[in-house]
Amino acid sequence: MSTLFYLFLGLIVVVAFLLIVVVMVQNPKGGGLSSSFGGGGTQQLGGVKKQETF
Repeated sequence: MSTLFYLFLGLIVVVAFLLIVVVMVQNPKGGGLSSSFGGGGTQQLGGVKKQETF
């Protein structure tokens, strides 16, 4: 039982490491959520424009 547990644990660790490597190797596209929370979407977030004065 413990051998099977450690086999699956090792498999999960290897798959997680490979997923991290695949994500880090990709070129950044500059879209998606990163532009909304970065500097690109400060005027508009969630489809509603911010008012300059109250």
